[in-house]
Amino acid sequence: MVAAMAGFAVEDMLLKAAAQTIGLGQILLMFGIAGLAGFAVLTRRQGRPIWDRAYLGRAILIRSVFEVTGRIFYALAFVLTPLTSATAILQATPLVVVGGAAIFLGERVGWRRWTAILVGLGGVMMILRPGLEGFSPLSILAVIGMIGFAGRDLATRAAPPQLSAMQLGICGFAMLSVAGAILMIWTGGPVVPDLPAFAFVSGATVFGVFAYFMLTLAMRTGEVGAVTPFRYSRLLFGMGLGVLVFGERPDLLTILGALVIAFSGTFALLRARRI
Repeated sequence: MVAAMAGFAVEDMLLKAAAQTIGLGQILLMFGIAGLAGFAVLTRRQGRPIWDRAYLGRAILIRSVFEVTGRIFYALAFVLTPLTSATAILQATPLVVVGGAAIFLGERVGWRRWTAILVGLGGVMMILRPGLEGFSPLSILAVIGMIGFAGRDLATRAAPPQLSAMQLGICGFAMLSVAGAILMIWTGGPVVPDLPAFAFVSGATVFGVFAYFMLTLAMRTGEVGAVTPFRYSRLLFGMGLGVLVFGERPDLLTILGALVIAFSGTFALLRARRI
């Protein structure tokens, strides 16, 4: 899980670097097609078909809508706002998933976990600081992206069991390609990427596929309640890369908000293990 979170953080960093020279829509389109090809190869190595009629099921279609929403808005967030704050806000996703599972899937969530959810969302508000000096409306992009990813994760729970994690990866990167094509309407047509931009996108693809594979391995071979709290290691990697690579300097409220989100999420996950 730690390796997966490190991979995702490097992926974000490389895509943010590539966006300095080519449009974000083109980046996501290139990234989506390359990732789709990678998961197609892995799927065939598993002896499974690349295309499955289950892709057209209601749960997968809903998942795809949330995937596109999450991908577009989170990509806009880490390109247009500091990587440190976008990464911190994204860590509220598991808390939103827990709340959504209670509301939409009928899962039992006690008052302690509801309290953790509210406290964690309070951490998000500390980072956003609406009404205070330093508030940036662009930070809302990360919130919308986080909600999109939470909806995707909820829909994944209802995905047909015959679809493997690699086949779901095909769906995810196919939707990323769609998200890139949609963004290109606003960011302009394609251009020939220079060598550094091509290298950034290629590297992001390698790290993205690696991270997804590590995440799947962790969730399928480890006890879910034991490995999931290590998702918050992404905070360390994302903030560290934001500081070291892009020279970002997160302020005290951002750091405190990130800690509140991490502690609240870890408490909610550990509490779930006791139920």
